[in-house]
Amino acid sequence: MPSPRLLVLFGSQTGTAQDVSERLGREARRRRLGCLVQALDSYPVVNLINEPLVIFICATTGQGDPPDNMKNFWRFIFRKNLSSTSLCQMDFAVLGLGDSSYAKFNFVAKKLYRRLLQLGGRALLPVCLGDDQHELGPDAAVDPWLHDLWEKVLGLHPVPLHLGIIPPGVPLPSKFTLHFLQEAPSTCSEEQHVTRTDPQGSPSELQPFLAPMVTNQRVTGPLHFQDVRLIEFDITGSGLSFAAGDVVLIQPENAAGHVQQFCQVLGLDPDQCFTLQPQEPGVPRPARLPQPCSVRHLVSRYLDIASVPRRSFFELLACLSPHELEREKLLEFSSAQGQEELCEYCSRPRRTILEVLGDFPHTAGAIPPDYLLDLIPPMRPRAFSIASSLLAHPSRLQILVAVVQYQTRLKEPRRGLCSSWLASLDPRQGNFLFFGCRRRDQDFYWEPEWKELEKRGCLTLVTAFSREQEQKVYVQHRLREFGPLVWELLDRQGAYFYLAGNAKYMPADVSEALTSIFQEEGGLSGPEAAAYLARLQRTLRFQTETWA
Repeated sequence: MPSPRLLVLFGSQTGTAQDVSERLGREARRRRLGCLVQALDSYPVVNLINEPLVIFICATTGQGDPPDNMKNFWRFIFRKNLSSTSLCQMDFAVLGLGDSSYAKFNFVAKKLYRRLLQLGGRALLPVCLGDDQHELGPDAAVDPWLHDLWEKVLGLHPVPLHLGIIPPGVPLPSKFTLHFLQEAPSTCSEEQHVTRTDPQGSPSELQPFLAPMVTNQRVTGPLHFQDVRLIEFDITGSGLSFAAGDVVLIQPENAAGHVQQFCQVLGLDPDQCFTLQPQEPGVPRPARLPQPCSVRHLVSRYLDIASVPRRSFFELLACLSPHELEREKLLEFSSAQGQEELCEYCSRPRRTILEVLGDFPHTAGAIPPDYLLDLIPPMRPRAFSIASSLLAHPSRLQILVAVVQYQTRLKEPRRGLCSSWLASLDPRQGNFLFFGCRRRDQDFYWEPEWKELEKRGCLTLVTAFSREQEQKVYVQHRLREFGPLVWELLDRQGAYFYLAGNAKYMPADVSEALTSIFQEEGGLSGPEAAAYLARLQRTLRFQTETWA
C-alpha cells in the first residue's frame, strides 16, 4: 500500500462508529488508497493542518455529548484562538451516528461539520446523519452517502489503471498475524493481566484495577420477575474517587461454556499460545492483550463472541468461506439488498456471533486464525451507576445490577454479557486448597492463615488427616471425592493446579487420581486422559514443587 492519503478519525462510544470507520478503511484499500483509521483522541490533533483528506465519523451520546474517545479533540477544535484558515488545505466529510428519538439527534456531527467549515475546510459532501431508529439502522443513510463519497474521493485520487479495484469477494490482508508457539513460555498465562492491584495512577480502560468482589446479593424476591443484585467490590489501593452521579466501567468475560464452544467450532486449542504481529507499520497491537497470549485468554477476555454481528462481519466471513452455499448466503446478508433479511435473521432475534458461526459450520471451520481480530470486535467495558458513597464505605464500591435476560423467537434466552457474568461470580469461591498431613493437632501447617482466608471467602479448604482414622486418607482420595468439581475447574474454568509435597509417592498418586477423574468425569479414554494431563503440564497449568 502507498503512504496514507486518506485519514479516517472516529469518536465511538458503543463501537458502531469504529465499525463504520474500519469499513471505510477497507473500502479505501480496495480502491488502492493508503488509509489510516484512528480514534480522535489517539490522533495528534495539531497535525490536522497537514492532512489533505480526512473523514470524520462520530456518534452522539447522552444529551448531545461527544463520545469519551473524542472529548480532548472536541475541546481543542473549539478553541477560540484557532484561525479561520487553519484547515484551508483540507478536504473533509463528516458522517454522524445518532438516534432520532433524542432531541439532539446527531448534534456532534452537525456541530463538527459547521466548525470545520469555519476553520477553512472544504466539505466534499453534506453531513451524513445515520439513524438507529430507521428500520435498517444507520446503513440506510450510510450506504448511499459512501457511494457518493467514493465518487468524490476517486475524482481526487483515481485508482491506478494498472491495478484496478480489488473486488469485494477477495479478502484483504489481515491486520495481524498470529504466530503460534510450539512450546508454552513461562509468560503465556491465563492469569497474565494488564490489570493492576497497585496504586500507580488512576485506573483506566486500558489499565483497569482488579477489584475483588466481596458481595453478590440478590435484593429482589425469589418470585420477582427481575433478578437484581447488589454487588460490592473492595477497591482498597485503587486510588478511585467518585461522587454522586458517577459511573464505573466494568470489563466482562465470556462464559466458559461459550469459550469452549467457540474453540470447538473453529478447531482451536484454547491452551495454544501465540504472539501477535502487525501486518502494516504503524498499527499498534491491542493494549489489552498480553504478549505472548493464549487462545483461551483471547476468546474469554477480548473477542466479543456474544455480541450481535454487524454487516461487516458477514462481508469478511463471505470472503473467507470455501463453501459455495454458505458463501452465497453470507454475500446476500452483506449486500445492500439483503439488509432486511439480515435484520430478520440477526438483529431482531439478537442472534450472536457464536450462534452465527454455528449456523455456518463449513465457513467457521475454515477461518484462518489471523483474521480473528478483523472479524470479531473487542469486548467493551459496560458502565454502571455507582450506588455507594466513599463517605459511608471508604474502601468499597457498590452497584445495583439488573441481570438482563429476555426471550426472542430463538430457543435460548438472550442474556446480557456483563450482568450475567457478574451474577455468576461467587465471592466465596475461586481458590481450592487440598491440604494433607498426619494429624490436625500435630502438623497442620498455617492452620490459622488457611482458616482466616476461608472465613473471608477467599478459599475453600479440603483436608486429609491421614492418621486420624483407621483407614488412611490422603489428598488423592479427597480429590477423587471432589472429582466433578476438579473437572469443572480444570476443563471449564481454566483453573491452574499446583502440587507441593513429598516426592516419594504423592506426585504419582495425585497424577493417577487426576487421570481417573478425567476418565470418569470427562469421558476420556486412558490415553486421552494421560494426554490431557500432559497438556496441562506443557502449558504450565499443572506445576509441581516436591522434595525428598
